Amino acid sequence: MLESLKERVWKANLRLVEAGLVLQTEGNVSERSTDGRFVVIKPSGVPYHELKPEHFVVVDMEGRVCEGTFKPSTDLPTHLELYLAKPDIGGIAHTHSLHATCWAQAGESLPCFGTTHADAFGDTVPVTRHLTPEEVVEAYERFTGRAILEVISSGARAVLVTGHGPFTFGESAHRAVDYAEILEKVARMALLKTPQKPLPEHVRRKHWERKHGSGRYYGQG
Repeated sequence: MLESLKERVWKANLRLVEAGLVLQTEGNVSERSTDGRFVVIKPSGVPYHELKPEHFVVVDMEGRVCEGTFKPSTDLPTHLELYLAKPDIGGIAHTHSLHATCWAQAGESLPCFGTTHADAFGDTVPVTRHLTPEEVVEAYERFTGRAILEVISSGARAVLVTGHGPFTFGESAHRAVDYAEILEKVARMALLKTPQKPLPEHVRRKHWERKHGSGRYYGQG
């Protein structure tokens, strides 16, 4: 079932290790099937070097396991909240990358200081609020997803979960990992030398529009 999707999600998860965005068993990547009925996600707590495509878990949009002998990632309810609310999201990556996680642990949003950031994210990468004690007890991961939805706008590609770490989104698992790599880069640059002011809005907007806007002209069409 969804063998080619399992293969893609497996490769996307391995990229987290190759890019130095995770250690040991932390982090996860998922992708939604093209018909919108299923999600393939990394199994919980399995070391990356042991992962095979057949280990990946297929769940429906209510979180029921449809195929797989492993438990899905504990972050599955967060992923499902985002998929259910945002039809434009096809893949999600969650990392504990060093510099982006520093911003998340500080509870600070990441301003757009330069064109690298503007190209990928368009504006400030937002940060979530802390969950209430009641939310943590009732359904920690599900309410994490809901807290993310409170702060991301349409077309958002990244968010920082306060005290936890970054989540990035794309049209596929592959693109979500692309954004995770870029987020870590711009978070590191911002920490190494924080400018006094964010990038001027007209420059920020130009860089976003030329790659993602209706009149985009970056690339080969």
